[in-house]
Amino acid sequence: MPDVPNPRASRRRAQKAPSSPRETSDGRYPRGARRKRETRARLLDAAFWLVAEKGMNSVTIAQITEAADVGFGSFYNHFDSKEGIFTALVDWLFEEFANTLDRLASGLSDPAEVVAVSVRHTLLRAYREPVWGRMLIREGLSPCALNRGLGQRLLRDSERGISQRRFVVADQLMCLISVIGTVLAGTAVELHFAASSKRTVRVRKMAPSKEEIFAESTAAIVLQAFGLKRMEAERVARRPLPVVPDLPTIPEA
Repeated sequence: MPDVPNPRASRRRAQKAPSSPRETSDGRYPRGARRKRETRARLLDAAFWLVAEKGMNSVTIAQITEAADVGFGSFYNHFDSKEGIFTALVDWLFEEFANTLDRLASGLSDPAEVVAVSVRHTLLRAYREPVWGRMLIREGLSPCALNRGLGQRLLRDSERGISQRRFVVADQLMCLISVIGTVLAGTAVELHFAASSKRTVRVRKMAPSKEEIFAESTAAIVLQAFGLKRMEAERVARRPLPVVPDLPTIPEA
């Protein structure tokens, strides 16, 4: 398919990007270009927090610019509409995470293991970064989210499993709806674990066994929805989990 880039991480990646004609001779962006990138990052960051709290339909451009401390008119220097920033936000939050999962799964030949790894990492990220998890619950079934990032990866991986006869489903669409619902419900449980935990965020990132076991159990349920027998699904869901390298995190409020 449980983490999200923040503006500081975005700026660090920008500084490491290959040189372009707009960069200076020492590899740095001109002051104006840096300010533009920083303003865009502030707008995305503000939109993220507002959408996580209220949902996309309840957030206005004025609220975004006020939270970002950016002039209303400046918004249109970066995005052409509210839908434009929301599309960018989904890419920022979920597309990059989905790309990371793709890299992790690139060496896996079993479609069932690919799905299990994605489910487990998604739930564990929600536990480690509750704001990201709340965003996933709010927007996980939105057309924007389903058409990009994690939604498209799930569709692709399910089709691959069906074509290889690893998955056996009577109705692919209903199966996908069931799987997405299971993952979102599992995300809600992980958020409950995170809220009730007295551990610090630093310790939480160690992924305590309770959360890992729950993520494995959820992955096994998902694989059973795709037609695997219970014992086989549990065996696949308990395989060693590839580690996500250098995953950016969302700062706690």
